[in-house]
Amino acid sequence: MRLLSLKLFLLFIFLSFSSITSADQILDIKNLKIHKDPKKVTNIVFRNSEDLMVSLEDFDNKLVIINFWATWCAPCREEMPSLDILQSNKKIKNLIILPINVGKENIDKAKKFFEDLEIKNLQLYYDDSVKLANNFSLIGLPTTILINKNGEEFARILGSIDFEDKKFIDWLSTYN
Repeated sequence: MRLLSLKLFLLFIFLSFSSITSADQILDIKNLKIHKDPKKVTNIVFRNSEDLMVSLEDFDNKLVIINFWATWCAPCREEMPSLDILQSNKKIKNLIILPINVGKENIDKAKKFFEDLEIKNLQLYYDDSVKLANNFSLIGLPTTILINKNGEEFARILGSIDFEDKKFIDWLSTYN
C-alpha cells in the first residue's frame, strides 16, 4: 500500500511539474498545453478520403491543426462542429485543419459521421494503421496538435475544447 501511495505521489509530482515547465505562457484555455520549446515535426503521412497519401509537408508555410478523432468518441462528436467553423474563420489566415480519424473504422462510417454533424469546411483524413497516432504519443481522443509555419509542434490540446472560444481564436490568430 505504501508503495502504491508513493507511486501515485510521484506521478502527481511529475504531472504537476511537467505542466508547469511545458508552458511558456499562461492562457486560460482548458486542456491547452503550450510548449516552451517547439518540436520539429517530420515524416508525417496519412490518407485522404480518396485513399491517397498526404504529407504534412504539403502544407508548408501554413498554420496547421491536426485533430485526432474517432466516430465512437463522444467528446470528438461534441467538438467537431466548432472545429468545422474554425476552418472558415476569416480572422485566422493561412490555416489548414486536418481532422484525422484514428478509430480503425471504414471510411463510410467516418463520412457518415461528418454528414450527421453537417461538417462542411473540413476534409476527411485517416490513419488506419494508427502509426501516426503513435508517433505523436497520443494518450486519448480527441487530441489536437498545433503546428506553426516552420513545421514545429508548438502546442497541443488534450481532450475537447470549444474551437469558437474567443480567447482561443485571439491567441491562435497571433500565429498567422
